[in-house]
Amino acid sequence: MCGIVGYVGSKKAAPVLISALKKLEYRGYDSAGIAVYNQEADEIIVKKCKGALRFLEERIASEIVKDSLSEMDDETLISKCGDVVHGNLGIGHTRWATHGEPSDINSHPHTNVSGTIAIVHNGIIENYAKLKVWLESEGIVFKSSTDTEVVAHLINYYYEQEKDIFKAVRCSIQRLEGSYALGVVCKDYPDRIIAARKESPLIVGIGQGENFIASDVPAVLEYTRDVYFLEQNQMAVLYKDHVDLFDENGARIVKDPYHVDWDISSAEKNGYAHFMLKEIHEQVKAITDTLRPRLVMEENCPVDIKMEEVNLTEDWKRAKRIVITACGTAYHAGVVARYAFEKFARIPVVVDVASEFRYRNPILNKDDIFIVISQSGETADTLAAMRLAKANGVRVIAITNCVGSTVSREADAVIYTWAGPEIAVASTKAYTTQLACLYLLALESAKVRETITADQFKHNLAELAALPEKVEKILEGQSEIQKFVSQNFNKEKVFFIGRQFDSATSLECALKLKEVSYMHSEAFAAGELKHGPIALVDPSTLVVAIATEPELYEKLVSNIVEVKSRGCSTMVITQDTGDAFKNCADIVIRIPEIDSAFAPVLSVIPAQLFAYYCAIHRGNNPDKPRNLAKSVTVE
Repeated sequence: MCGIVGYVGSKKAAPVLISALKKLEYRGYDSAGIAVYNQEADEIIVKKCKGALRFLEERIASEIVKDSLSEMDDETLISKCGDVVHGNLGIGHTRWATHGEPSDINSHPHTNVSGTIAIVHNGIIENYAKLKVWLESEGIVFKSSTDTEVVAHLINYYYEQEKDIFKAVRCSIQRLEGSYALGVVCKDYPDRIIAARKESPLIVGIGQGENFIASDVPAVLEYTRDVYFLEQNQMAVLYKDHVDLFDENGARIVKDPYHVDWDISSAEKNGYAHFMLKEIHEQVKAITDTLRPRLVMEENCPVDIKMEEVNLTEDWKRAKRIVITACGTAYHAGVVARYAFEKFARIPVVVDVASEFRYRNPILNKDDIFIVISQSGETADTLAAMRLAKANGVRVIAITNCVGSTVSREADAVIYTWAGPEIAVASTKAYTTQLACLYLLALESAKVRETITADQFKHNLAELAALPEKVEKILEGQSEIQKFVSQNFNKEKVFFIGRQFDSATSLECALKLKEVSYMHSEAFAAGELKHGPIALVDPSTLVVAIATEPELYEKLVSNIVEVKSRGCSTMVITQDTGDAFKNCADIVIRIPEIDSAFAPVLSVIPAQLFAYYCAIHRGNNPDKPRNLAKSVTVE
């Protein structure tokens, strides 16, 4: 996954491009680059380099500033870049490598041989090797080892035939297999940007006397709130004063722009050291925003669920099972949901990793309820699984955080998490708001299927409504976790264990820690310890037990005693208010009491904080963990 931007207007393009790329750097940070058309020289100026975006800024600014670059603030540095690279039209890119190692040469933008056409690309061109062999036979000499450079030369090939850049791009994308979001500029057409989209996300920002392309909305919020979400196989041509949209046949289309109502500050850190910490704390608001509009209140008590976006009709009564598919953190939310649906609605649930589901010729029935979960709404494997289900006549419900995303457009029904933009690569508020939506869906389906009494239903709604306040209470005690981290951040192995709902939570806890701290962490069902994992336990190990189900406390104590006797450190996250774990744990992190079915929303919070502070102690940037990207829009 990479981030692309484009600008055409009256401003200096370079500062706008770099500023926009900063909002997308979470999408890739192993290299960055810009291409700007210089009207005076009548040429496209390309500046790019390996490393974080700051390296690109300093490299550009160094052409006029010879010292003190490291001390220069971002705003001044960006301004200097505009003094070096002149022009009012350009494209930019921040890269997460898929083909070709991170290097200056492999950085985007890429150009044709003469440098008269420049492109940026997010996605993977699956048939690039075949196209490269053919282009080399036509005399083209490649500079990089990327799949993207093929596209630049392919566009040039058709441009020499068509003498029209729009037609050249259209002809080229018809030969591409795989996924792409493309931004293209041509020296002979200095007034426009050509954009095209298949599989990979791309938006068009509509300004006053200026227009933009970007991989995600935060890149353009500083300049406009009105955007087009390009759909599958659509193209756009951007001029400074208007935008033309086209379908896959090249026919002009008209669509209404979407008005973004996010506060721009929601995409900034607001005084927090990192986006990850800010987003951990934003879970109070995110869960509130996700739940409140969907809870029908009477005298300050929730009495019903209002989910107009999903029509829970007779098909929910007829359904024999629910199938949930997702990737990564979203998959872990699905595992929690399996327990919730089976507990409340008494319906069997299958949870599958989307990357496996799409290839195994799954057995699907038209009476199945199929749920896909994706924070970005653009996860490639999840999209493929969804399309497979739809091709088999199964109704699909999507849970996503991104309005206008591909998942939201193609699903039969969509439930938005309303978490707001999540910038840090490691998901936190996306996960807990996904859980909130899944709990609502499980309870509503239980009511429809008549597997829950009226009193039980209202009790559970009250537990849901209380979640934000209880999350806030946990966050107030984070200093206790910080202190424990200072003594345990250098453990060689960390194992998370739990039973039932807590076993599902352990999966997400282990993932968060490995994502940002680079510590080896795994999750095990606590009852499986004796079946192999306990062989790995020694004094270099930390075992974290999630224990929120009172009837299983005794079992967990036995597990903790087993590992403790082998010299490891132990932490327990529990809602026990007594001394159940006093004699077997080095530290007990208590969460507020709640029905154990909803405890996963609370018990994950201390683990998120633990992961964050481990990353800090180990000198890592938790917002941008190595080798990872926010949304995996390629296989």
